[in-house]
Amino acid sequence: MKIIVIGATGTIGRAVADALEGRHEVVRASRTGATGAVRVDMADPATLDHLFATVQDIDAVVCCAASGALTPLGGDASDEEFTAGLDAKLLGQVALVRRALHHLRDGGSITLTSGVFEKPTPGGAFGALVNAGLDAFVRAAAIELERGLRVNAICPGWVRETLEKLGMDPAEGTPVETVAQAYAQVIEGAAQGQVIVSGRG
Repeated sequence: MKIIVIGATGTIGRAVADALEGRHEVVRASRTGATGAVRVDMADPATLDHLFATVQDIDAVVCCAASGALTPLGGDASDEEFTAGLDAKLLGQVALVRRALHHLRDGGSITLTSGVFEKPTPGGAFGALVNAGLDAFVRAAAIELERGLRVNAICPGWVRETLEKLGMDPAEGTPVETVAQAYAQVIEGAAQGQVIVSGRG
């Protein structure tokens, strides 16, 4: 298959691209366009248009670029700062799906990145809202797809390597290789309209 991996220079995206590359043709895309990747900014739909105009004959697209910071509900952040990530993580991925529908081969798949909070997390209220919206979108959009197209979402939760970079206890995270395999299984499998929490049996 020919697969576009968006966010391919990040911790998860790089691992997903590496996991798929031995079996498929992988086109790496990132916000900066670094290391030869195609430039894609999930907050800028015009870059998505350029992506699909540039890369043809696609079997699957996976977005690993969605992320967001914890922002306290009652803090000093402006409305714009508090809702940072809305355009990229939620609306950007919705825009990606709408465009991919017209460019994927029959039977192609779209895999998005959501998130999970096993328990309420201080500063996570807006992130929880975005994730819930994205999960609902995936489940509802799946029944509208034609030509055998599929859409699913992976909820990585905390990744061990990310926790290490943040100086936090890595024992609470899932190894990035395990997360990458969850993406690969969804892309290569038959799941449709599923929201899958990686690292959960």
